[in-house]
Amino acid sequence: MESPVIDSKDGGVHDDGVQVTCFSEVSDDVTLHFQIIRLDKQIYAWIGSNSAKLGHMYAAASTRPNNTVSVTSILGGASDNTGSGIARRLALRTGFNIILACNIPKNNPMLEADAEKKLIQKLISLGYTRPRSVGSTS
Repeated sequence: MESPVIDSKDGGVHDDGVQVTCFSEVSDDVTLHFQIIRLDKQIYAWIGSNSAKLGHMYAAASTRPNNTVSVTSILGGASDNTGSGIARRLALRTGFNIILACNIPKNNPMLEADAEKKLIQKLISLGYTRPRSVGSTS
């Protein structure tokens, strides 16, 4: 059973354009902690469980000319790609450059998928995602 543990926001956008949102959710007896920092043209997100360690960090951004998304590992080894797929999909969904730090257990794809789902739901509720296109406007 999933239930929110904490849902707090620090009061909205400040004069410098930075907005910080922190929340926690329980999923399959694992507490997932999230922090989202919205900057001008970038979103920093952290997903963690069991400890407040940073974990592996990835950067994702749209690349030209085909509007594909490139992802690179900033911190941590390339052998553990937990989070790189999340970073890629967040960049596609939001249109922003993404910095994602991920400290969730390896080899648990269901937990990773659930963490991504909860993060995207929060980003949608905060208005940080692009609207889905209904049809092409060629």
